[in-house]
Amino acid sequence: MLMPRQKTPDLTLPTLSHGEFNLATDSSERGTVICFYRGLHCPICATYLTELQKRVSDFAERGVATIAVSSDGEDRTRQMAEKIGADSLRFGYDLPLDKAREWGLYISTSRGTTSIGIEEPALFSEPGLFMVTPQQTLYYGSVQTMPFVRPHFSELVGALDFAIKNDYPARGEYTGAV
Repeated sequence: MLMPRQKTPDLTLPTLSHGEFNLATDSSERGTVICFYRGLHCPICATYLTELQKRVSDFAERGVATIAVSSDGEDRTRQMAEKIGADSLRFGYDLPLDKAREWGLYISTSRGTTSIGIEEPALFSEPGLFMVTPQQTLYYGSVQTMPFVRPHFSELVGALDFAIKNDYPARGEYTGAV
C-alpha cells in the first residue's frame, strides 16, 4: 500500500509526443497528477480523460503537471488521445502490469468486446488517480476496482487551492498501532 508522505514507486514510460516521462525528474513546482486509466476499450475512461484534458491548464496554473497512463501500447494510446482531442494532456503508454500493482492498482481480465466494439486486453489495470510531490512522495491517492465513480478533477483543483493557501499536508500518513 502506498503511504502519504512516503516515496512512491518510480515510473518511467514513453509518451506520445513529450519524450520519455520519468516521475523522478518530472519538473513542476508542486508535483504531478497521474491518471491511470483502463485503456482505449473503456468509454468511461474517454469521458474522464476529456475532463482531465479540459483541466490541464488549471493544474499548470497551480504548478502541477499532468499525465494519463495505461498499459495500452502506442497505437491504442494514440487512438485514445485523438478520440478525446488531446492537445495538452501527456499520454504515457506501455505501463507494465507489475508496475501497476506497485502503485496499488487492481488488475482485471478481459471480458471480450466492450459496448463500443473494442476488444479488452487480456489483462489491464483499473483506474487510479494520484498526486505526487516534486520529491516523489504521495500527496493524494485514489484507486478503484471498477471503472465507475471516479474523483472529479474540478474538486481536485479546488482542493489544491485550499492546500496551497493553507500549506495543508498530505493526510493518512500514520502507520503506528491502532
